Amino acid sequence: MSCWETVQAYAFRSIGFGERLLPRSDFTLCEHFTLIGSGMIWNVYFGITALISGFFLATLLALGKMSSRALYRKPAEWFIFIFRGSPLFIQFFFAYFLFLNLKRTNDFFDPFTAAWLGALIVLFLNTAAYSGEIFYGALRSIPKGDIEAADAYGLSGWARFRRIIWPTMLRLAWPAYTNEAIFLFHATALVFFSSFPAWQQRGDALYYANYFADKTFNPFVPYPILAFYFILCTLAIIGVFGLVNRRLNRHLPDATRPRLRIRPNLIR
Repeated sequence: MSCWETVQAYAFRSIGFGERLLPRSDFTLCEHFTLIGSGMIWNVYFGITALISGFFLATLLALGKMSSRALYRKPAEWFIFIFRGSPLFIQFFFAYFLFLNLKRTNDFFDPFTAAWLGALIVLFLNTAAYSGEIFYGALRSIPKGDIEAADAYGLSGWARFRRIIWPTMLRLAWPAYTNEAIFLFHATALVFFSSFPAWQQRGDALYYANYFADKTFNPFVPYPILAFYFILCTLAIIGVFGLVNRRLNRHLPDATRPRLRIRPNLIR
């Protein structure tokens, strides 16, 4: 099988299109790149969907934690504390068995035991907690002069939040939020490595990398390829978030615009 035939057979295998049987022997470098790249489709799906949905919940959590009312503040504080205080791997583990037990009582929860929904919910809640803490810190860092200026112009309530508080919060939080987005994409590698099963061997990039490592007893080929794909994703995130950062700070002179500083989390 030529490399082009391999790409045609396995490029979309992770989402159910193409050759069903995985290669069993004589693994080529093209097969490594194609199958691991196919699995990256799931990683991109988990990362983008959880990041977009978690952004809105994170904003609500930050506002709730900033509230003077205990009714809003305490649930936000405990939510952030629980999801930031426990390892993501353990969250996957408990979520899967929770959904599994709920499935036994009601068939409605059957999709929740699949990675495409169940694992996505865990990633969504996890990134919302971390991002909520980032946004909360940004809210506390908003200069009081900005709020006083808004009051002087007669802005209050939703208008003040939409035109002053929220844009300023984003500008202050964006560098740290970029790091969270990068870590979220890296964390997607834990999905099929944890409790959620890969249906019909349709896993993510780490699933296929682990498959090749088990079959060849040589982890020094598939895992560097996996790292290469994640580095490409990281560069794409830095590029996109850098454009947004410039957009958020377009009113500032070039010399004073804050630049993104990527500080990867070694441990979470």
